[in-house]
Amino acid sequence: MNTLSRRQFSKAAAGIIAAPLAAAAQTSFANLWGGSVVDCHHHLRRTPDDNIAHLDGCGVSNAMALARENSADQMQALEAKYPGRFLGWFASANILNPDAEALLTNAVKKGAIGFGELKFHVEAAGPELRRMYALATDLNVPVLIHFQEVPHTPTEGVFSTGFRNFESMLKMHPKTRFIGHADAFWANISANYANESAYPTGKIAPGGVTDKLLSDYPNLFGDLSANSGNNALSRDPEFTEGFLKRHEDKLIFGSDCACTDGKGGGISQGGNPGASRLAGKCVARETLGLLKKTASPAAFRKLTWENAHKVYRLKT
Repeated sequence: MNTLSRRQFSKAAAGIIAAPLAAAAQTSFANLWGGSVVDCHHHLRRTPDDNIAHLDGCGVSNAMALARENSADQMQALEAKYPGRFLGWFASANILNPDAEALLTNAVKKGAIGFGELKFHVEAAGPELRRMYALATDLNVPVLIHFQEVPHTPTEGVFSTGFRNFESMLKMHPKTRFIGHADAFWANISANYANESAYPTGKIAPGGVTDKLLSDYPNLFGDLSANSGNNALSRDPEFTEGFLKRHEDKLIFGSDCACTDGKGGGISQGGNPGASRLAGKCVARETLGLLKKTASPAAFRKLTWENAHKVYRLKT
């Protein structure tokens, strides 16, 4: 009769315990959102457990993480501790430094599946970001850009400016998969936006730059995360319904949420006074609820699972 070592027994017992726990977790996610959901804008937290606390709290089964270019070991440890919860990661480096291309290339070699988010005080069509667009094409990875024309605080500054003229970049780099994110990207769904505020409110004027570019360029996709994405989707429900139908193959759910527990705990909108409308709330929960209410079940599945796998080429 074969005997088990203490270590083998411990591993077997852990597997027996983990299986029903994993099944229970999946049932919880399914009950809340109707199935698995991947958060494609999850910034790494201080500890592995902090990451899982947010995912479990908002009923999100999986995440695609955003991290620094030197985070390969951190991601491997996280994936080892929580198998299957993290489906990939994007790497960011200071694109103002001459070694940025080498650092990002090395990150991809070590497992990163994209660049981002790239959030720097440069023009969207400037030489620093153009180098990243070209490198993304060479490495066949997507690039996530933070577009912001209005500072949130007096000292913050602006990022990837000139979105209204970004069409030239889409033409110049047709093989690059661009992911648009943040204030200027989402405010420009309205044709009358003129950089007057970070988060405009009220009815949306049809014919906005973002709406047009998503329709006209197969290499542009939209990251629905943060207060900016939620604000764009919630300010004019009638417009939102048609917008989601038009672009259900081009939009990807993400949270960019800083709450601690997936329920709005902690300082969920710290440092951004304009986003106070979501203070005390979990951005993931708020946006998923809005999408669930507005989109068809098939479209909801695309927005929260299928599109991410297609565009980011996530692990299955």
